[in-house]
Amino acid sequence: MTQDPWSRPTIDDLRRVLESIGKPSTTNVRTNERLELSVPAEIRTSRGSTIASMTREISRTGIGLLHRGAVTPGEVVVKMASETREFQYNVQIEWCSPCDNGMFMSGGRFLPNPAEVK
Repeated sequence: MTQDPWSRPTIDDLRRVLESIGKPSTTNVRTNERLELSVPAEIRTSRGSTIASMTREISRTGIGLLHRGAVTPGEVVVKMASETREFQYNVQIEWCSPCDNGMFMSGGRFLPNPAEVK
């Protein structure tokens, strides 16, 4: 049985990709600390397409994602859910790169929600 090319990556998929990349040998000079976070998410593009994904990491200012299929840089909505609550974030995808097994990694920064902008 072939796998759906747009199915959500699994935790094992994420682990394999991260292991293939390895840990960087440079010092982290980012302003905000990033935390590893592996939870199911959905990316909704400006064209209305929904792409199943997994989060890789998150910080106060941005998020890293793993998914099948490329995502064009631009504004998207990222949804994540816990057992009791759903979270929705406006994100500016700034980069998307291919990695192992036909998957892609992307990263973006959080944008203000329209209700927060005055």
